[in-house]
Amino acid sequence: MPLVTTGELVTRAAEARSAVAAFNIITLEHIEAVIAGAESAAAPVVLQVSENAVKFRHGRLLPLARAAVAAAERAAVPVALHLDHVQSDDLLRQAPDAGFSSVMYDAARLPYAENLAATRAAADWAHAQGLWIEAELGEVGGKNGEPPLDAHAPGARTDPAQARAFVTDSGVDALAVAIGSTHAMTTRTATLDHELLKRLAATLDVPLVLHGSSGVPDDELIAAVAGGITKVNVGTALNLAMTGAIRAYLAAHPEAVDSRTYLSVAREAMAGTVARIIGVLTGRPSA
Repeated sequence: MPLVTTGELVTRAAEARSAVAAFNIITLEHIEAVIAGAESAAAPVVLQVSENAVKFRHGRLLPLARAAVAAAERAAVPVALHLDHVQSDDLLRQAPDAGFSSVMYDAARLPYAENLAATRAAADWAHAQGLWIEAELGEVGGKNGEPPLDAHAPGARTDPAQARAFVTDSGVDALAVAIGSTHAMTTRTATLDHELLKRLAATLDVPLVLHGSSGVPDDELIAAVAGGITKVNVGTALNLAMTGAIRAYLAAHPEAVDSRTYLSVAREAMAGTVARIIGVLTGRPSA
């Protein structure tokens, strides 16, 4: 089926008091696994390409984006394409022609006034191109080799009053909030601040996004969706599944040299992770 827009999927999820899963992709195997997992769960999904993934692909957005578009057009479920954690204005401007319907513009590293100014300019440009735009306020942390973040430190959380002003003044369509999760966690031990989430949901009139969801246990994810999170970003969980499957296969088959053998099991493992996470978010656990 043709690509759908991220905004459409998030709006549907909000209306259903559910959340759409958004998975970061790095290789073709990631793309195929995410779509296969979503088809298994009979649910829509968002494919996300981060600025870090573009850097890994020698700074070229189109090869991975074109592969994602081609795969999405052959999927049996609705698929949207999202450009994630964009800090480069040059990369932002490549989004429309590459098939993306949405971007997450990341100026959260900047002081508040600079974050707001940069995000306002990005939102104005994105809206003129028909793009849905997400931003971040607070400190989720864990990106670009940053040291581990104390997600419970004073000042790390998103302040509801400041968030309301930021959303109003920036014009963004969704906000990623800092409520206790951290990017790149390899253990599922994050504890979310559900009282803060309740206040944010009551204060803001835009969809709320949870980053760093790989480190969040199932019961915490379920509570976050019930509390108002409508888009859940997942990346590290796929890489854990992929790497674990490859390690296990090569340990059992030390003579293996054909990459298709271990990439096949890696793709299957990632698809299983996708189906499981979507099941948690939608209340339809996979078998």
